[in-house]
Amino acid sequence: MNDSLILFLLYINIIKKEGVIMKHRTGPNGVVLRKGETYLYKKKLYRYTFTDSFGHRQSIYAKDLKVLREKEDEIRRDIADCLDMYARGKATINYVFDRYIKLKDELKSTTVWNYTYTYNKYVRDGFGQKRIADVKYSDVRAFYNDLIKKGYSISTVDNVNSVLHPTFEMAVRDEIIRKNPSDNVLGEVKKKFRGSSKRRALTVEQENAFLNFLERPENLVWKPLFTTMFATGLRVGELISLTWDDIDFDDRKITVTNNITYCPRLENGGKSEYRLTATKTEAGDRTIPLKYHGIYDVLSDYKSYQEESGNGCNSVIDGVSGFVFYNRFNNICNPASINREIKRLVAKHNAEEEVNAAKEKRRAVIIPDFSCHIARHTFCTRLCENDTNIKVIQDVMGHKDIQTTLNIYADVSEKKKQDEFAKM
Repeated sequence: MNDSLILFLLYINIIKKEGVIMKHRTGPNGVVLRKGETYLYKKKLYRYTFTDSFGHRQSIYAKDLKVLREKEDEIRRDIADCLDMYARGKATINYVFDRYIKLKDELKSTTVWNYTYTYNKYVRDGFGQKRIADVKYSDVRAFYNDLIKKGYSISTVDNVNSVLHPTFEMAVRDEIIRKNPSDNVLGEVKKKFRGSSKRRALTVEQENAFLNFLERPENLVWKPLFTTMFATGLRVGELISLTWDDIDFDDRKITVTNNITYCPRLENGGKSEYRLTATKTEAGDRTIPLKYHGIYDVLSDYKSYQEESGNGCNSVIDGVSGFVFYNRFNNICNPASINREIKRLVAKHNAEEEVNAAKEKRRAVIIPDFSCHIARHTFCTRLCENDTNIKVIQDVMGHKDIQTTLNIYADVSEKKKQDEFAKM
């Protein structure tokens, strides 16, 4: 044997050891099988063996090699996406929530951000690490109770439930779990706090005290915005999105079609920015008469002032300009800054009112801390107190679900009943 042949054989032996040259398994008719595939001649079945996400060896079978390989491709995708773990109920709540939010492509970006923020802050690093198949009703109840013990409000727990409940519901529909463990938990927790989390509208006396306080020279700059808020019941996003084109002074009405949000955008790296969107619900598009709190005259005077002084909002959002309200920098108002201004005005009013009431020996009219949403709730309450038709209230408020309107109406009716009996 010559040296060249010896070297060649040694080379072949080495690469065989390294696995470069392998003997292929074959099935019937000499078809070459892939790694993990075998053919069971006695059973006349093709078999594919693989390792799942938990390190366990699994096998699938098929009479036809094409069918087997279709199943193989699906298994590889499932393993890559951890779906095999999900299908066996081994996935954590975190995994199921991430899957749920990924599938909710019909949600607005602001809603997705709010859901994700709530979940990440209150659920992900603790409760969210539990296996979804192991979670029971008592676990969810204990988790909500724990949040309250930590000082979080019922409204916060409500927000947490709004992301957890549909997450569990998706697992039920996918037949990963049989029952939703969060069903009726929130209602049970709320029983302990009945009435404590209910929004309280300002009384007529408190509302008028606040609006009268805006007549002070130093507060006049805020009069158009807050009067519009109390006279129309607009959501704060609808209020700051209002343009002069939306106000019909001839027919004395406001047309509501837009909403402005300011929050971090997932598609923009979490950077906060303003964005013009449709109203919160389909029922949000509506018209509101300019009839309350002298709002027609207030807005007419405000428009005349802007035209004469040359002041106005310089902001352009998604191609829209001419916004009615603006801040001291002539930019659109930030919802958070409006709520801060309410707190400042309320604190200033109450401090002065206590001193004046003591001097005049009368009861002080103290305004409770409230938010933009409480101003909207107050407007709705005034409509209910005046026995306005329930469908008219729903339309003016832009409530998608009439039950929301009925709940407020019922609260007002109960209070009126108690007041009437108190007079007897």
